[in-house]
Amino acid sequence: MTLHCGCGDRWPNRAMPGAQLDLGFMYDNGYGVPQDYQEAIAWYRRAADQGNDRAQYNLGHMYDKGDGVPRDYVQAHMWYDIAGVAVAVKYRDFVAREMTPAQVTEARRLAREWMEKHP
Repeated sequence: MTLHCGCGDRWPNRAMPGAQLDLGFMYDNGYGVPQDYQEAIAWYRRAADQGNDRAQYNLGHMYDKGDGVPRDYVQAHMWYDIAGVAVAVKYRDFVAREMTPAQVTEARRLAREWMEKHP
């Protein structure tokens, strides 16, 4: 999907993580658009890749609950860890209780690699 801002540029190609987060939230919850988890994930990912901690938390939540993706505690833990905000850390620790030590190690490795690529 390509949205135009009326300024001669395309939204998905601009560094607008706040707007991307908002679009993800709209698709996630069906506000003003049909609910579409795949679109939500795509918009959250764009914002998350630019350091938006709310989008990172929302991705963790989607993987934690299996909204639009298969439930994946490793991915949930990774995104919660990357987000780093207090509520995300709380949920990361809840998710860790459902994981094996090897899964926690893998999630931490993935988070560390992601953070190295997105300083």
